[in-house]
Amino acid sequence: MRFEDKLKEYTKEEMWQEHCGFLDLTTKEFMEIQYRLMEEQMQLWGASRLGQTILKGKKPQNVDEFRRMVPLTTYEDYAEILLSKEKHFLPADPVLWIQTTWEGGARPIKVAPYTKSMLETYQDNMIGCLMLSTSSGRGDFDVKPKETILYGLAPLPYATGLFPVLLNEEINMEFLPPVKEAEAMSFSERNKKGFKLGMKKGIDYFFGVGSVTYYVSQSLSSMNTSKKRTEKSSDPIGMLRMWIRLMKGKKNAAAKGRLLSPGDMFKLKGFMCAGTDNRCYKDELEELWGIRPMEIFAGTEPTCIGTEIWSRDGLYLFPDACFYEFIPENEMDREQPMTCLFDEVTAGEKYELVITVLKGGAFARYRVGDVYQCIGLENPKDQTKLPRFEYIDRIPDIIDVAGFTRITAKSVERTLQLSGLMVKEWTARKEFNEKNKPFLHMYVEMEPESFMSNAVTIEVLREHLSIYFKYLDSDYKDLKRILGMEPLEITILRIGTFERYHNRYGAIRSVNPKSHDLQMLLKSQEKQDDRERRAYRHG
Repeated sequence: MRFEDKLKEYTKEEMWQEHCGFLDLTTKEFMEIQYRLMEEQMQLWGASRLGQTILKGKKPQNVDEFRRMVPLTTYEDYAEILLSKEKHFLPADPVLWIQTTWEGGARPIKVAPYTKSMLETYQDNMIGCLMLSTSSGRGDFDVKPKETILYGLAPLPYATGLFPVLLNEEINMEFLPPVKEAEAMSFSERNKKGFKLGMKKGIDYFFGVGSVTYYVSQSLSSMNTSKKRTEKSSDPIGMLRMWIRLMKGKKNAAAKGRLLSPGDMFKLKGFMCAGTDNRCYKDELEELWGIRPMEIFAGTEPTCIGTEIWSRDGLYLFPDACFYEFIPENEMDREQPMTCLFDEVTAGEKYELVITVLKGGAFARYRVGDVYQCIGLENPKDQTKLPRFEYIDRIPDIIDVAGFTRITAKSVERTLQLSGLMVKEWTARKEFNEKNKPFLHMYVEMEPESFMSNAVTIEVLREHLSIYFKYLDSDYKDLKRILGMEPLEITILRIGTFERYHNRYGAIRSVNPKSHDLQMLLKSQEKQDDRERRAYRHG
């Protein structure tokens, strides 16, 4: 029976228990589900040719043995089989393949197989997210057929494209723009069409990457009444609705003594955001729409694994999507880090997530590359008894800005190589401006001969590097438009700065150096400046 039919036949309590009942679990009950599903997956995966390429003949008999025998894995361990889509190597037959960027363009794409059971779990959990987005407390939700969703996520073959496909199998919802049209549109075209349809038909839900929803929201705020005559004549009723909505919105804004916001024109029932850096946008999005976004976590490899609830106070993990392990912060840089399980996490500790995808998934003990902080083991206010988490960022080896980049040391080196710029040494770091918006900051030291032409300026470096970042990473070109700011900042350090640092402190990370190490690098330049100023005064 479809979800839409269940809404007519079942009670609210029954619907809640089916899709959101995991919130009533204790940690012990959560782990019982984890172990039961993991034992099933362990047999499927261990018997597959993919599993045997990693197990190398070993046959774990229980979950503890599985954790001892299977090393922590990354995409390199699966690339040869998955990129060639060798179905007969896999634990279960894939229904479709989802793809994403692998490494900022330095390597092409990653693909992940999704089985029928994986998709069913994804579907159930996404419906739970939809219900929770409208909830003000336990057991409360308000979802109806034929409601509208302004959709700010990428279509298939990306994982975010699963949401409209799986949702429409269960309930008739109107996506703005329609999914089939959106698949053939550019990012900009999708947004424009979505705005226009939203103004005509109203918007009940908004779902997108945090940075994109912020961009879309700012665009809606700046809308005006000027439209082409062809638009007026082709859809006069739609244009009238747009004009009435805009006039009502301006009246609401004027009554509050402020500029027009989307919340003056629309009353969202549910607001969901995915991706990275959402904490940089949530407060402003809540101010713009009058409703706080509910964060969801999903990815190409892990599927849909977690959601916030009505209080918007931390992510709760779904027990049936993946088997979860956690690498504590003090273990992350070790060659063979130890992991703990869901019932062993500590409040306040940061962890790198490790997943084994259940229901016939390909990935086992897989390092996703995301860092979470456990913010509590239970929540008396919400009457939950499960650990909850806050998404922090990607692991230090990766710079992810607003969900639109995946920059590594390799991709920076490749960019510098292609650009031909005479950069001797560098380090790059994700930083935040005074408005708490993320950007990429590169600290570079040039070769001495590069200054002979007097052409080395920050502007020249930024222009050249931006060109090649865009060339290597197709998503990078959208950053400036999305963030409304220059995503790349450059600081040129004096010749010899890195050498002085190396002589005193050793190596510095190429990507995301620790704050203290970066301060020491900059101080080594300041000390050299002081010495030269003193020498000049006594000269």
